[in-house]
Amino acid sequence: MTAAPAAGAGPTLAAEPPPPFEVTRFFTETRLDSWLAVGLVLAAGLYLYGVHRLRLRGDRWPIARTVFFLGPGLGGVASVTVSGLHAYDTTLFSVHMVQHMVLSMIAPIFLALGAPVTLALRTLPKNPRKRLLAVVHSRVARIYTFPLVAFTIFVFNPFVLYFTDLYRYTLEHAWAHEVVHAHFIMTGCVFFWPLLGLDPIPNRWPYPGRALLMLLSVPFHTVLGLTIMQSTTLFGGDWYPSLGLDWTDPWDDQVVAGGIVWAGGEFVSITMLAVLVVQWVRQSEREARRIDRDLDRQEARERAARTPA
Repeated sequence: MTAAPAAGAGPTLAAEPPPPFEVTRFFTETRLDSWLAVGLVLAAGLYLYGVHRLRLRGDRWPIARTVFFLGPGLGGVASVTVSGLHAYDTTLFSVHMVQHMVLSMIAPIFLALGAPVTLALRTLPKNPRKRLLAVVHSRVARIYTFPLVAFTIFVFNPFVLYFTDLYRYTLEHAWAHEVVHAHFIMTGCVFFWPLLGLDPIPNRWPYPGRALLMLLSVPFHTVLGLTIMQSTTLFGGDWYPSLGLDWTDPWDDQVVAGGIVWAGGEFVSITMLAVLVVQWVRQSEREARRIDRDLDRQEARERAARTPA
Protein backbone atom coordinates (compact mmCIF):
# COMPACT_ATOMS: atom_id res chain seq x y z
CA MET A 1 0.00 0.00 0.00
CA THR A 2 2.93 2.33 0.61
CA ALA A 3 6.26 2.87 -1.07
CA ALA A 4 9.61 2.95 0.65
CA PRO A 5 10.76 6.48 1.53
CA ALA A 6 13.76 8.00 -0.14
CA ALA A 7 16.88 8.61 1.90
CA GLY A 8 16.36 11.53 4.20
CA ALA A 9 12.69 11.75 3.29
CA GLY A 10 9.82 12.04 5.71
CA PRO A 11 7.20 9.37 6.26
CA THR A 12 6.36 6.74 3.73
CA LEU A 13 3.80 8.18 1.31
CA ALA A 14 1.16 6.21 -0.51
CA ALA A 15 1.36 6.06 -4.29
CA GLU A 16 -2.17 7.39 -4.22
CA PRO A 17 -4.36 8.32 -1.24
CA PRO A 18 -6.39 5.34 0.02
CA PRO A 19 -10.15 5.60 -0.49
CA PRO A 20 -12.45 6.50 2.39
CA PHE A 21 -13.00 3.67 4.84
CA GLU A 22 -16.30 1.87 4.33
CA VAL A 23 -17.83 -1.18 5.99
CA THR A 24 -17.54 -3.19 2.77
CA ARG A 25 -13.77 -2.76 2.80
CA PHE A 26 -13.72 -4.81 6.01
CA PHE A 27 -14.31 -7.80 3.72
CA THR A 28 -12.86 -6.72 0.38
CA GLU A 29 -9.46 -5.79 1.84
CA THR A 30 -9.08 -9.02 3.83
CA ARG A 31 -5.66 -10.68 3.49
CA LEU A 32 -4.63 -14.19 4.46
CA ASP A 33 -0.93 -14.02 3.61
CA SER A 34 0.43 -12.63 6.88
CA TRP A 35 2.21 -14.58 9.60
CA LEU A 36 -0.60 -13.67 11.98
CA ALA A 37 -3.11 -15.40 9.70
CA VAL A 38 -0.94 -18.52 9.66
CA GLY A 39 -0.65 -18.41 13.45
CA LEU A 40 -4.41 -18.06 13.88
CA VAL A 41 -5.14 -21.02 11.61
CA LEU A 42 -2.51 -23.13 13.38
CA ALA A 43 -3.86 -22.22 16.84
CA ALA A 44 -7.43 -23.01 15.82
CA GLY A 45 -6.36 -26.35 14.28
CA LEU A 46 -4.40 -27.43 17.36
CA TYR A 47 -7.25 -26.47 19.68
CA LEU A 48 -9.85 -28.40 17.66
CA TYR A 49 -7.50 -31.37 17.45
CA GLY A 50 -7.20 -31.36 21.24
CA VAL A 51 -10.98 -31.28 21.64
CA HIS A 52 -11.26 -34.14 19.13
CA ARG A 53 -8.71 -36.20 21.08
CA LEU A 54 -10.72 -35.75 24.28
CA ARG A 55 -13.93 -36.85 22.61
CA LEU A 56 -12.29 -39.95 21.11
CA ARG A 57 -11.42 -41.20 24.58
CA GLY A 58 -14.86 -40.32 25.95
CA ASP A 59 -13.95 -37.15 27.89
CA ARG A 60 -16.04 -34.01 27.75
CA TRP A 61 -14.84 -30.50 27.00
CA PRO A 62 -17.21 -27.57 27.61
CA ILE A 63 -18.62 -26.27 24.34
CA ALA A 64 -18.56 -22.73 25.72
CA ARG A 65 -14.78 -22.85 26.06
CA THR A 66 -14.38 -23.86 22.42
CA VAL A 67 -16.76 -21.11 21.31
CA PHE A 68 -14.96 -18.48 23.39
CA PHE A 69 -11.51 -19.48 22.14
CA LEU A 70 -12.38 -19.74 18.45
CA GLY A 71 -15.03 -17.00 18.28
CA PRO A 72 -14.25 -13.76 20.10
CA GLY A 73 -10.77 -15.05 20.98
CA LEU A 74 -9.01 -16.01 17.75
CA GLY A 75 -11.85 -14.49 15.74
CA GLY A 76 -11.38 -11.19 17.54
CA VAL A 77 -7.69 -11.15 16.63
CA ALA A 78 -8.53 -11.97 13.01
CA SER A 79 -11.20 -9.27 12.82
CA VAL A 80 -8.64 -6.50 13.35
CA THR A 81 -5.48 -7.96 11.78
CA VAL A 82 -6.39 -9.93 8.66
CA SER A 83 -9.64 -8.15 7.85
CA GLY A 84 -9.91 -4.93 5.86
CA LEU A 85 -9.03 -2.93 8.96
CA HIS A 86 -5.36 -3.76 8.41
CA ALA A 87 -5.37 -1.62 5.24
CA TYR A 88 -6.14 1.46 7.35
CA ASP A 89 -4.19 0.78 10.54
CA THR A 90 -1.41 3.17 9.50
CA THR A 91 -3.85 5.57 7.85
CA LEU A 92 -6.29 6.25 10.68
CA PHE A 93 -5.19 6.54 14.30
CA SER A 94 -8.72 5.55 15.33
CA VAL A 95 -8.45 2.24 13.45
CA HIS A 96 -5.14 1.53 15.18
CA MET A 97 -6.82 2.16 18.52
CA VAL A 98 -9.60 -0.29 17.69
CA GLN A 99 -6.88 -2.85 17.02
CA HIS A 100 -5.16 -1.93 20.28
CA MET A 101 -8.30 -2.43 22.37
CA VAL A 102 -9.32 -5.71 20.72
CA LEU A 103 -5.85 -7.25 20.79
CA SER A 104 -4.94 -6.24 24.35
CA MET A 105 -8.28 -6.22 26.19
CA ILE A 106 -11.00 -8.18 24.40
CA ALA A 107 -9.45 -11.14 22.59
CA PRO A 108 -7.15 -12.15 25.52
CA ILE A 109 -10.14 -12.45 27.85
CA PHE A 110 -11.86 -14.96 25.58
CA LEU A 111 -8.61 -16.78 24.83
CA ALA A 112 -8.23 -17.25 28.59
CA LEU A 113 -11.83 -18.44 28.90
CA GLY A 114 -10.99 -21.11 26.33
CA ALA A 115 -8.44 -22.60 28.79
CA PRO A 116 -5.99 -23.79 26.07
CA VAL A 117 -3.26 -24.72 28.58
CA THR A 118 -5.68 -26.99 30.44
CA LEU A 119 -6.73 -28.56 27.15
CA ALA A 120 -3.11 -29.17 26.19
CA LEU A 121 -2.30 -30.75 29.55
CA ARG A 122 -5.23 -33.14 29.15
CA THR A 123 -4.30 -34.24 25.63
CA LEU A 124 -0.51 -34.12 25.31
CA PRO A 125 1.61 -37.27 25.77
CA LYS A 126 3.57 -37.65 29.00
CA ASN A 127 6.88 -36.03 28.01
CA PRO A 128 5.44 -32.98 26.17
CA ARG A 129 3.04 -32.49 29.09
CA LYS A 130 5.96 -32.42 31.52
CA ARG A 131 7.77 -29.87 29.35
CA LEU A 132 4.67 -27.67 29.19
CA LEU A 133 4.29 -27.82 32.97
CA ALA A 134 7.96 -26.89 33.34
CA VAL A 135 7.39 -23.82 31.16
CA VAL A 136 4.21 -22.82 32.99
CA HIS A 137 5.93 -23.03 36.36
CA SER A 138 9.30 -21.66 35.26
CA ARG A 139 10.88 -18.64 36.92
CA VAL A 140 10.22 -16.48 33.84
CA ALA A 141 6.53 -17.40 33.85
CA ARG A 142 6.27 -16.72 37.58
CA ILE A 143 7.80 -13.27 37.15
CA TYR A 144 5.71 -12.17 34.18
CA THR A 145 2.44 -13.59 35.53
CA PHE A 146 2.90 -12.11 38.99
CA PRO A 147 -0.15 -9.81 39.17
CA LEU A 148 1.70 -6.62 40.05
CA VAL A 149 4.30 -7.18 37.30
CA ALA A 150 1.61 -8.04 34.74
CA PHE A 151 -0.44 -5.02 35.85
CA THR A 152 2.52 -2.66 35.47
CA ILE A 153 3.31 -3.95 31.98
CA PHE A 154 -0.34 -3.79 30.95
CA VAL A 155 -1.07 -0.21 32.03
CA PHE A 156 2.25 1.45 31.20
CA ASN A 157 2.93 -0.13 27.80
CA PRO A 158 0.56 2.22 25.93
CA PHE A 159 2.25 5.26 27.46
CA VAL A 160 5.68 3.99 26.38
CA LEU A 161 4.40 3.32 22.86
CA TYR A 162 2.47 6.53 22.20
CA PHE A 163 4.53 9.09 24.11
CA THR A 164 7.88 8.19 22.59
CA ASP A 165 9.23 7.95 19.05
CA LEU A 166 8.39 4.24 19.06
CA TYR A 167 4.91 4.77 17.63
CA ARG A 168 6.25 6.76 14.68
CA TYR A 169 8.77 3.98 14.07
CA THR A 170 5.99 1.38 13.89
CA LEU A 171 4.18 3.49 11.29
CA GLU A 172 7.26 3.63 9.10
CA HIS A 173 8.20 -0.06 9.41
CA ALA A 174 5.60 -2.75 8.71
CA TRP A 175 7.48 -5.44 10.62
CA ALA A 176 7.54 -3.28 13.76
CA HIS A 177 3.81 -2.68 13.40
CA GLU A 178 3.21 -6.45 13.29
CA VAL A 179 5.44 -6.98 16.33
CA VAL A 180 3.38 -4.41 18.24
CA HIS A 181 0.23 -6.38 17.38
CA ALA A 182 1.78 -9.55 18.79
CA HIS A 183 2.97 -7.61 21.83
CA PHE A 184 -0.57 -6.34 22.49
CA ILE A 185 -1.87 -9.92 22.47
CA MET A 186 0.85 -11.25 24.77
CA THR A 187 0.49 -8.34 27.19
CA GLY A 188 -3.26 -8.86 27.42
CA CYS A 189 -2.85 -12.61 27.96
CA VAL A 190 -0.25 -12.14 30.70
CA PHE A 191 -2.60 -9.75 32.50
CA PHE A 192 -5.98 -11.44 32.07
CA TRP A 193 -5.14 -15.16 32.28
CA PRO A 194 -4.13 -15.11 35.97
CA LEU A 195 -7.17 -12.96 36.75
CA LEU A 196 -9.65 -15.40 35.20
CA GLY A 197 -7.86 -18.38 36.69
CA LEU A 198 -9.05 -21.21 34.41
CA ASP A 199 -5.59 -22.44 33.40
CA PRO A 200 -2.97 -23.68 35.92
CA ILE A 201 -0.96 -20.46 35.87
CA PRO A 202 1.21 -19.59 38.90
CA ASN A 203 0.74 -16.53 41.11
CA ARG A 204 -3.03 -16.70 41.18
CA TRP A 205 -4.36 -14.14 43.64
CA PRO A 206 -7.61 -14.52 45.60
CA TYR A 207 -10.65 -12.85 44.05
CA PRO A 208 -10.52 -9.65 46.16
CA GLY A 209 -6.98 -8.97 44.93
CA ARG A 210 -7.92 -9.69 41.31
CA ALA A 211 -10.94 -7.39 41.49
CA LEU A 212 -8.79 -4.64 43.00
CA LEU A 213 -6.25 -4.85 40.17
CA MET A 214 -9.03 -4.66 37.59
CA LEU A 215 -10.50 -1.64 39.34
CA LEU A 216 -7.12 0.09 39.46
CA SER A 217 -6.72 -0.29 35.70
CA VAL A 218 -9.74 1.92 34.98
CA PRO A 219 -8.08 5.30 35.74
CA PHE A 220 -5.12 4.53 33.49
CA HIS A 221 -7.32 4.09 30.43
CA THR A 222 -9.23 7.24 31.34
CA VAL A 223 -6.01 9.24 31.63
CA LEU A 224 -4.63 7.82 28.39
CA GLY A 225 -7.83 8.48 26.46
CA LEU A 226 -8.28 12.03 27.75
CA THR A 227 -4.60 12.84 27.15
CA ILE A 228 -4.89 11.71 23.53
CA MET A 229 -8.13 13.65 23.02
CA GLN A 230 -6.72 16.86 24.52
CA SER A 231 -3.22 16.65 23.03
CA THR A 232 -2.03 19.73 21.17
CA THR A 233 0.32 17.64 19.03
CA LEU A 234 -0.42 14.83 16.62
CA PHE A 235 0.70 11.35 17.58
CA GLY A 236 3.05 10.07 14.92
CA GLY A 237 4.25 13.58 14.12
CA ASP A 238 3.52 14.62 10.53
CA TRP A 239 2.80 11.06 9.41
CA TYR A 240 -0.98 11.42 9.11
CA PRO A 241 -1.05 14.93 7.56
CA SER A 242 1.58 13.87 5.01
CA LEU A 243 -0.76 11.20 3.65
CA GLY A 244 -2.78 14.00 2.08
CA LEU A 245 -6.20 12.47 2.72
CA ASP A 246 -9.07 14.79 1.85
CA TRP A 247 -11.72 12.60 3.49
CA THR A 248 -10.47 12.73 7.07
CA ASP A 249 -8.93 15.26 9.45
CA PRO A 250 -6.05 13.84 11.55
CA TRP A 251 -7.02 16.06 14.50
CA ASP A 252 -10.62 14.88 14.52
CA ASP A 253 -9.51 11.29 14.05
CA GLN A 254 -7.15 11.62 17.02
CA VAL A 255 -10.04 12.77 19.20
CA VAL A 256 -12.03 9.73 18.09
CA ALA A 257 -9.04 7.50 18.90
CA GLY A 258 -8.81 8.92 22.40
CA GLY A 259 -12.53 8.38 22.90
CA ILE A 260 -12.14 4.73 21.86
CA VAL A 261 -9.45 4.21 24.48
CA TRP A 262 -11.42 6.02 27.18
CA ALA A 263 -14.83 4.45 26.61
CA GLY A 264 -13.55 1.05 25.50
CA GLY A 265 -11.11 0.72 28.38
CA GLU A 266 -13.71 1.61 31.00
CA PHE A 267 -16.35 -0.67 29.47
CA VAL A 268 -14.04 -3.70 29.29
CA SER A 269 -12.59 -3.06 32.75
CA ILE A 270 -15.99 -2.70 34.42
CA THR A 271 -17.33 -5.76 32.57
CA MET A 272 -14.29 -7.77 33.61
CA LEU A 273 -14.73 -6.57 37.19
CA ALA A 274 -18.33 -7.82 37.11
CA VAL A 275 -17.14 -11.21 35.79
CA LEU A 276 -14.65 -11.50 38.65
CA VAL A 277 -17.33 -10.63 41.21
CA VAL A 278 -19.63 -13.31 39.74
CA GLN A 279 -16.79 -15.86 39.87
CA TRP A 280 -16.06 -14.84 43.45
CA VAL A 281 -19.70 -15.30 44.49
CA ARG A 282 -19.91 -18.70 42.80
CA GLN A 283 -16.70 -19.84 44.46
CA SER A 284 -18.09 -18.73 47.84
CA GLU A 285 -21.30 -20.66 47.17
CA ARG A 286 -19.36 -23.80 46.23
CA GLU A 287 -17.22 -23.45 49.35
CA ALA A 288 -20.35 -23.01 51.49
CA ARG A 289 -21.92 -26.14 50.00
CA ARG A 290 -18.71 -28.09 50.62
CA ILE A 291 -18.63 -26.99 54.24
CA ASP A 292 -22.31 -27.96 54.64
CA ARG A 293 -21.59 -31.43 53.25
CA ASP A 294 -18.64 -31.85 55.60
CA LEU A 295 -20.79 -30.80 58.56
CA ASP A 296 -23.58 -33.16 57.52
CA ARG A 297 -21.13 -36.08 57.31
CA GLN A 298 -19.64 -35.15 60.68
CA GLU A 299 -23.10 -35.02 62.30
CA ALA A 300 -24.01 -38.37 60.72
CA ARG A 301 -20.85 -39.96 62.17
CA GLU A 302 -21.58 -38.49 65.61
CA ARG A 303 -25.16 -39.80 65.57
CA ALA A 304 -23.92 -43.22 64.50
CA ALA A 305 -21.38 -43.20 67.33
CA ARG A 306 -24.07 -42.31 69.92
CA THR A 307 -26.51 -44.94 68.68
CA PRO A 308 -26.18 -48.16 70.73
CA ALA A 309 -25.38 -51.30 68.81
